[in-house]
Amino acid sequence: MEGILLSGGLDSTALAYLCKPDIAFNIDYGQNSAAAERNASKAICKDLGIQLVEIDIDCKSLGSGDLSGKPSINQAPESDWWPYRNQLLITLCCMKAVSMGCKQILIGTVQSDVYHADGTIEFIEKINQLISYQEGYIKIKAPAINLSATELIKKSKIPFNLLAWAHSCHKSVIPCTNCRGCNKYYATMQEIGFFKE
Repeated sequence: MEGILLSGGLDSTALAYLCKPDIAFNIDYGQNSAAAERNASKAICKDLGIQLVEIDIDCKSLGSGDLSGKPSINQAPESDWWPYRNQLLITLCCMKAVSMGCKQILIGTVQSDVYHADGTIEFIEKINQLISYQEGYIKIKAPAINLSATELIKKSKIPFNLLAWAHSCHKSVIPCTNCRGCNKYYATMQEIGFFKE
């Protein structure tokens, strides 16, 4: 069985459409945009006929930056950095996925995520090695890691009406239009012709 870590953002939404996994996992870990991400994930899974598993773990006290609504800590390379976030989310996802018989989890990492260490090919290789070493032997894959968000969307051929559900804002359930998530969303949607210049 194949699963996907579905945030409801552009990248994981397009990846879900491209790969059509058996199951999707959406995690509310205390991020400001959790409710909108959950709503997007529900709409996407309903449209694709994918089972959605909702995981709720409040980690807000451990957060930093835009996603938590707190100032970024000194080590943050960008304002949206939450310490060890991808490692946390992959671990939480696998803790549930192993009991459901999942053998592989897809994550929506794309080329531009390299500005964080947990968005690199090296990180994916290391986290896959760690998770697949443990009981359950789940593999972690990032099929779009060598693609830009635009390239992934075009490759997936996802229809605009489904992609429009995606929520990428880091600060709020309503797009703030001034965070890194919103900036990427609008730039990508413009590149694929959703918005006109």
